[in-house]
Amino acid sequence: MKPRRHFFASLVATAAAAASLAMLPAAAQAQAANASNYKSEYKMSLVVGTAFPWGKGGEIWANLVKERTQGRINIKLYPGVSLIQGDQTREFSALRQGVIDMAVGSTINWSPQVKELNLFSLPFLMPDYKSIDALTQGEVGKDIFKVLDKAGVVPLAWGENGYREITNSKRPIRTPEDLKGLKIRVVGSPLFLDTFTALGANPTQMSWADAQPAFASGAVDGQENPMSIFTAAKLQNVGQKNVTMWGYVADPLVFVVNKDVWDSWTRADQDIVRQAAIDAGKQEIEIARKGLAQPGQPLLKDIAALGVNIVQLTPAEREAFVKATRPVYTKWKPRIGDALVTKAEKAIAAR
Repeated sequence: MKPRRHFFASLVATAAAAASLAMLPAAAQAQAANASNYKSEYKMSLVVGTAFPWGKGGEIWANLVKERTQGRINIKLYPGVSLIQGDQTREFSALRQGVIDMAVGSTINWSPQVKELNLFSLPFLMPDYKSIDALTQGEVGKDIFKVLDKAGVVPLAWGENGYREITNSKRPIRTPEDLKGLKIRVVGSPLFLDTFTALGANPTQMSWADAQPAFASGAVDGQENPMSIFTAAKLQNVGQKNVTMWGYVADPLVFVVNKDVWDSWTRADQDIVRQAAIDAGKQEIEIARKGLAQPGQPLLKDIAALGVNIVQLTPAEREAFVKATRPVYTKWKPRIGDALVTKAEKAIAAR
């Protein structure tokens, strides 16, 4: 009799659960059914860890999503692009294929797969932070999101890695001639190779994980990255004692989700994830600009106090670099898309 009682009890419980579900509004029923198909963990790819503004943006996003979905969506961070063996230029392809569920990615790293993203790497296109905002927060940003959507991911929000300044272990850089012969680490982007070749440097493509030991050994002379990367990675300790603030390109970041993952979530959870990305992106941009966007640039004073020589170019000195790289700009404008680049130029002029 005991097993029979258990059987009837089970039937009653099942019927009660079904009755409870039937009493829920249709939208709630759909959410309950959908949520049962959610993964226990979603993988977020990041190039750097949470000591950097970029990684911190991913952490903020993950925390906001977990809190606002009451634990329905749990995100685990995978820094160092560990999901793709450290090759950051493969990140976008892995996102499309579903190897990665979501990412806060660099427009530079994804530009080999999405040519329009090279827009932000055109040398000396964006002279100030208002220029970046004019693009990412305006019609150009919307156009880029449409391109990314067609390319196979769901773009949600913008972040920022910051202006990429040049550093090296050999000498101060004030003119293009000062770059001649220097071995400079660059990301795997043909546009970056063209830019540094035009300046007479010897651009060397390598991952960020491989770059730091190369600086320490002297195998590579220099690199270009935002100052937030310089401080978090303590590049002064691997010979990078000369910094030139030239602001030649900036690197916007994009918060994205794999399309299949996105489609597996309820509409309500999609809205939550999107708003969390927007909120995290705003916080991340603020962190990335801290100490640099303020008058006096206090971050640079802190770096100089570490024994680093900081060169601030005069307008005339900067113009020499603009001239030297103009053929690269002209070559790449049609490759990126004349209409898109022209729209960007007009948005910056109107800022």
